[in-house]
Amino acid sequence: MRLPIIEDLSRDDKFREECGVMGVHGHPEAAKLAYLGLYALQHRGQESAGIVATDGEQLRIHKGMGQVPEVFTESVLNGLPGPLAIGHTRYSTAGGTSLVNAQPLMVDCNKGLLALAHNGNLVNAPEIRRRLEKRGSIFQTTSDTEVVLHLIAESRSRTVPDALCDALQQLEGAYSIVLLTRDRVIAVRDPRGFRPLCIGRLDSGVIFASETCAFDLIGAAYEGEVEPGEMVIADASGVTRMRFAAPLERRQCVFEHVYFSRPDSVVFGRSVHESRERMGHLLARQAPADADIVVPVPDSGVAAALGYSAESGLPLKFGLIRNHYVGRTFIEPEQAIRDFGVRLKLNPVRDVLKGQRVVLVDDSIVRGTTSRKIVRMIREAGAAEVHLRISCPPTISPCFYGVDTPTEKELIASKHSIEEIRQYVDADSLAYLSLQALRESVGDPEGQSFCNACYTGKYPTELVNLELEAGLGKRCG
Repeated sequence: MRLPIIEDLSRDDKFREECGVMGVHGHPEAAKLAYLGLYALQHRGQESAGIVATDGEQLRIHKGMGQVPEVFTESVLNGLPGPLAIGHTRYSTAGGTSLVNAQPLMVDCNKGLLALAHNGNLVNAPEIRRRLEKRGSIFQTTSDTEVVLHLIAESRSRTVPDALCDALQQLEGAYSIVLLTRDRVIAVRDPRGFRPLCIGRLDSGVIFASETCAFDLIGAAYEGEVEPGEMVIADASGVTRMRFAAPLERRQCVFEHVYFSRPDSVVFGRSVHESRERMGHLLARQAPADADIVVPVPDSGVAAALGYSAESGLPLKFGLIRNHYVGRTFIEPEQAIRDFGVRLKLNPVRDVLKGQRVVLVDDSIVRGTTSRKIVRMIREAGAAEVHLRISCPPTISPCFYGVDTPTEKELIASKHSIEEIRQYVDADSLAYLSLQALRESVGDPEGQSFCNACYTGKYPTELVNLELEAGLGKRCG
C-alpha cells in the first residue's frame, strides 16, 4: 500500500522569511565567500539558492532548488572563478515556486551582462509589468524582480548606475538589491529602508549582506548599512556612495527584530538579541504570571524568554526541545498521530514540565494552530497550568513588503479578541506585548523608524491595485 505523502514539515505556523542577499567585490574567492555568506543567511529562505561570479570577462551562474549545501558542491564553486560575485537564498513572496524564479536573475542586454538579486517586494510590479508587456517586453519569470532588469534595459541612460537610477525611480515598495556587472558590484536600498542591507570589509574586499551574521562567518568587519535611498558602487577605483533618491520617512521592518533575523546579527544598526531580550523584560512587566518556570518555544522565543525570566525572577527552563533536522517526510503511521507535524519538530521534557505552572514564551501567533498544539503538548506532558506570553502585539494584517504572510482572514487576531484566542489555544492566560513596548524594545519609542503595518493595518505606501492582485476584496492602503 502506498503511504501518504506528508507536506514539508520544516514549515510551521509562522510568517515566512523573505530572502537573503550577498555581494562580494575584490576577493579572489568571491564565489566561496558568497556561498558561506548564504549559508549564514539560510534562515531567510530555504526554497532556492544561486550565485553569479565573474572574472572580468564572463558572468557564470549556478542556481538550484533546495538549501545552500544541496545546491552547491566544491566542484560547482570551483567553476565560478573570479573576484566578484553576488548570491541569493530565496523564499518566494512574489512569483511561483520554481527554478525559473530562483535568483540571481542574469541577462545580456543593451547595458551588457547583468545579474541581480533582490530581497523585498515591489508593490507596483504588476502594473509596471503590464505596461512593459504592452510595449513588447517578454518576461521569462513570474518574479517581481525581473521588472527591474527590464527597466534598466529600457533606460536611455548609457551607464549601468544611471540606468539603475532610472529604474529605481519607478519602483514602489521594499527592495534591497545587489547587482553584478563584469567589473563592479552595486548595492541599493529603497528610500524607506524596509529591508536590511549591510556593508563590510574583508582585507581589500567589499562585502554586502542582508545580515551581519554573514560577516561573522567569513571574518569580515561590519562597517554600517547601505542607507535608505542610497546606491553603493564597489569597483576598481574603490567605493562610491551616492543617493538615487531622497530618504523618506524610515519604515524598517520591525519583524526583522521580532522573528526574522538571527539573534547574533546587527540589523538596522541594532543588536537583534538585545531587542528580543528587551521585549521579554517589558512583557514580564506588562503581563506577569503566577507561575513556577519560564519555558521558551525554541528557537525564536529563547531571547525573549531570557528577558522574561530575568525580569520576573522565575527560572528559565528548556521544557521543549527542537529537532533541527526536520525536512520532508513521506511516512506516517497508518494510525494517525495527533499533532504529528509539531511533534516531529518539538518534544516536551516531561521531568521539567510535570506539575509546573508554565509561562510559555513565543514570538508571535499567526493562525493559532501551532500554538494550540504546543499548549496541548505541554499539558499532556503534565504541566499544571500554561500561561502563553507573546513578545509582539497581535498580528492583524498581512505584509506586502517582502514577507510571505497569510491573508487577513487567516490571521486569528484580525477577527478575534485576545480572550477568544486564549480559549482557542486552550491557555490558562494569554497576553501580548503592547505596540508601545515593542517600539521601546527596538529603540524607536516615538514610532518614527519602523514599519508596524502587520500590527496596525496602516501601510506606509500606496498599494497600487493591490486588492485585485492579492484578492483581498478591499483596499489596504
